[in-house]
Amino acid sequence: MRRARRPYPDREAAGRELAGQLTAYAGRSDVVVLALPRGGVPVALPVARALGAPLDILVVRKLGVPGQPELAMGAIAGFAEGVEVVRNDRVISALHVCDHQVEAVHRTELAELRRRELAYREDRPAIPVRSRVVIVVDDGLATGSTMTAAVAAARHQQPGRVVVAVPIGAADACAVLRQLADEVVCLWTPRSFGAVGQGYLDFRAVQDDEVRALLGAAANHTAG
Repeated sequence: MRRARRPYPDREAAGRELAGQLTAYAGRSDVVVLALPRGGVPVALPVARALGAPLDILVVRKLGVPGQPELAMGAIAGFAEGVEVVRNDRVISALHVCDHQVEAVHRTELAELRRRELAYREDRPAIPVRSRVVIVVDDGLATGSTMTAAVAAARHQQPGRVVVAVPIGAADACAVLRQLADEVVCLWTPRSFGAVGQGYLDFRAVQDDEVRALLGAAANHTAG
């Protein structure tokens, strides 16, 4: 679907607009919203509140090419005690990244993934998703590699349905995800897509403390 070529003011505003396209899932006891930290959390909170659903995280880490960390050669996503690995063998082969380099990056990012899980959830257990509708939210899709890992990790937990929901995304990434998820809701697929940040006036980096505060607010709201 298309929207006017006007950037969202910030991630929270994008989340409120995204929630408006997910009303079919409002008020259902079988829905869980999973945010991809960090940037997906401020988008997901207004979604969870609008739907009356609990909010949790699904931590994903990009596996960056050595020396070119912004270029993804894969991604990992955590689930329970396990981890899902998605490799981009085309990039690995084209840049001649050897196996021990891939493994070294994997170890580093896995340690950071587990650190974030502990830091963000604090003493709250993960919300069970088995047989439930899982709405996986991020602030956007560029290559789709991290969301691909997230969907695969969610599938390991045997949900009833997996919905990918983002405010902005590249059309080709959305097309790939439609083959993996049960539904993809993307509000804006610019014809000339450069980066997720082009969809926001305020695209500042989200910090760990903000993620903890938002998840804490969501937990208190659900408990109340």
